[in-house]
Amino acid sequence: MGLHDSRYGFINTCLKSLVVEKYGEETWEKLRIQAGVQDTFLTFEVYKDEITMQLIDKACKMLDVPPDMVLKQFGEFFFEFCKRSGYDHMLRTLGGNLYEFIENLDALHSYLSLSYQEMNAPSFRVEKNEDGSMHLHYYSDRRGLCHIVPGIIGAAALDFFNTEISMEIVNQTEEEERTGKKEHIVFLVTQKPVFSYKERNKFSSSPQYIADSGRQIEKQLNKEIRDRTSLVSVCPAKKNHWETIRGIVTLGRGKLLRGFDPAYPTTLWIDTKTFCNGLPFHVVFDEELRVKQAGVSIQKIVPGLQTMGIRLDHYFSIVHPEVTFTISSVQKFINSQFVFRTRREMMPESWKQRPMLELRGQMIWMESLQCMLYLCSPLLRTLHELEERQMHIADIAPHDVTRDLILLNQQRLAEMELSNQLERKKEELRILSKHLEEEKKKTEALLYAMLPKHVANQLKEGKRVEAGEFKECTILFSDVVTFTNICTQCEPIQIVLMLNSMYLRFDRLTTVHDVYKVETIGDAYMVVGGVPVPVSTHAERVANFALGIIIAAKEVTNPVSGKPIQIRVGIHTGPVLAGVVGEKMPRYCLFGDTVNIASRMESHGVPSKIHLSPTAYYCLKDKSFEMTERGEIEVKGKGKMHTYFLIRNRTATENEIMGNPIKESDSDHESVQEKRGYGQKRNEGSHRQLSSRRRDRSSSREWRKGWAA
Repeated sequence: MGLHDSRYGFINTCLKSLVVEKYGEETWEKLRIQAGVQDTFLTFEVYKDEITMQLIDKACKMLDVPPDMVLKQFGEFFFEFCKRSGYDHMLRTLGGNLYEFIENLDALHSYLSLSYQEMNAPSFRVEKNEDGSMHLHYYSDRRGLCHIVPGIIGAAALDFFNTEISMEIVNQTEEEERTGKKEHIVFLVTQKPVFSYKERNKFSSSPQYIADSGRQIEKQLNKEIRDRTSLVSVCPAKKNHWETIRGIVTLGRGKLLRGFDPAYPTTLWIDTKTFCNGLPFHVVFDEELRVKQAGVSIQKIVPGLQTMGIRLDHYFSIVHPEVTFTISSVQKFINSQFVFRTRREMMPESWKQRPMLELRGQMIWMESLQCMLYLCSPLLRTLHELEERQMHIADIAPHDVTRDLILLNQQRLAEMELSNQLERKKEELRILSKHLEEEKKKTEALLYAMLPKHVANQLKEGKRVEAGEFKECTILFSDVVTFTNICTQCEPIQIVLMLNSMYLRFDRLTTVHDVYKVETIGDAYMVVGGVPVPVSTHAERVANFALGIIIAAKEVTNPVSGKPIQIRVGIHTGPVLAGVVGEKMPRYCLFGDTVNIASRMESHGVPSKIHLSPTAYYCLKDKSFEMTERGEIEVKGKGKMHTYFLIRNRTATENEIMGNPIKESDSDHESVQEKRGYGQKRNEGSHRQLSSRRRDRSSSREWRKGWAA
């Protein structure tokens, strides 16, 4: 649990999870784009600190939340995220109370650094106060992240020890005794237990509660004895006598059980040689850092230690905690694990090319001798590191678990590398899947442009699409007037550009009026209303579409004359048979006499006019369309027919016909059209009809007026 170690992807992944869970995927997407970072982070990949800082900074601005609140919330979430990620058991076993938990965080970081070699974790030192509060010293190389600490420690106290805490900063400086860490924050930590009413009743009558009461009695006795004693510890980190030998007092079954009281021999039954061989990695030094005693293996690795009385700081530097090498600094951090590194300049010439050896262990102050005992082991992560220093497993004492740790970590690093490779492959597959999904959408969009959606879906599923009969639909044909003459006088590319410009406008109008584009052949454009999904408003939709394409054609230039092109439009209503034809380039085609008559209406039409058959006229007769009679004409293959011209939609503006955004000034204009109302609406499920759009907008204006009032 490397606290806010922003070098590894684990931290950034946690930050992403927080934003996604609290604010949603869209917020995370906006945040990462603003911060200019990638979407995913690999757990064992090393990233720059700037990525985390940038994300936090942008989150504060986007959510309009102060940085200290964001960091505290992140700290709380980070604790939960660590538990979810498999660190729950490891965290729970750090200590039996909050003091022990904090005291052992550095040890946990030291263990994790065996696997996460680039980890640069903060350091903690905790001091107990007489009133039960604590002073938590926090040291970090990263400025401005101290507010994460109350979030993490608060969440851990509540979850593991059922205790609510408050943490306030009482001092913020650069610690003089530290040589590397940039920030030193001192928190005052006060805590109180959290119990619900039921829990209080339950605990007050339980044996556990009685046991806890016994401990409280013992605490009070200890305090009274401590008050009477005149002995004051001169070392701030030294545990007092009663805390060291305090036993567990249990009240129950009428018996008072005394705590554990260790027995010490009057004489030390071990000779110096055995001690130095049995503990091959240890050093005893005095207040002036002069070596008084050293284990045999450490003498072998650092030959200078064979000369007793030399200064320890001449041969070693302190790597962790980052303090100056003085006895007072060491005493101040005596509860921390100390990591020493050999100084290259003091090594024999032939050894200077080797990597320097690091030792890790604990400091024990011996008051009677006024000396410090450093019990340590080689800090080695892999067998390769052991070989680089020309050491062997035999150099480490059989009882030292460093032997097992090296072998186990060798296996763990191999597993981490495998996990990292799998994570990379997973990320590659995710990106490929995303690209595949994008290509699939493009393919589907192309397919849906060629065939009706429900027909295309049936074909994708391998089903056969049966032909369908539609008892009534409305078909429109249009073509460009004098198109043959234009083709003979222009370059092919000019024709292509002209038709493309026209068809793009027509295609947009098919969406506006919800009609289906059947096909284009040369300059001919064919649409149908009421197919493939039957609707009762098929004639109105096609009529509005026809009015739209007459207007749109005026925006397309004739490459010969330089003037707007003219089109003929013909509409007919009747029954058709529809189905998919062919396997290569399958098309959804319409069959029946209705198609022929609609084509005849277009070919017998007049430029810039919309020619209606009798059946189309009767479908539109009682609607809001203005039509005029053309009279009886001779239609090829059909004989005489009484036909009509469509002039306009009385209730629709040009903007509404064209599907353009409507200005407020237009919508507020008082007119006959406004009073009657006109717009688009969904009819029979998912289909729109122009007649309700105006009414919806009028209702919206009334709602806005009511809100303003």
